[in-house]
Amino acid sequence: VETTEQLAEAVAAALKRADVLVMAAAPSDFRPAAPTGAKHPRRARGLTLRLAPTPDILETTTRLRKRGATVVGFAFETGAGLERPRRKLADKGLDLVVANRADEPGAGAEVDTNHVTLLTRDVARELPLMSKRDVAEAVLDAVEELR
Repeated sequence: VETTEQLAEAVAAALKRADVLVMAAAPSDFRPAAPTGAKHPRRARGLTLRLAPTPDILETTTRLRKRGATVVGFAFETGAGLERPRRKLADKGLDLVVANRADEPGAGAEVDTNHVTLLTRDVARELPLMSKRDVAEAVLDAVEELR
């Protein structure tokens, strides 16, 4: 797939058979509102780029999920604490949210380690700073516990 829209279609097609859905953070929250396909010359000053939201793939899955499926979402957060991940858990009908602490040293997108909190409706379990592979294993262990 090359666009968020194509990814949403691919997820929807596979979702009917899925017992578990693990959705990473959004590939992109916005796209150019009116792509031109042409290069804008450097001397064209005052260029304004208008953005439009992309589909919220996780939200679009709510009506397509297989009954009894376990659904995991991610929340890439900077300084917001757990308020938004908890809201995402409820609003999107998730079983588990992995809240990434993107603004802490050693965590986030550009390093091999991460500091996350695993949130379910009943429990918030903060994990120590660990390799992303170990985080992935902890997420899958949590999914197994939920199933």
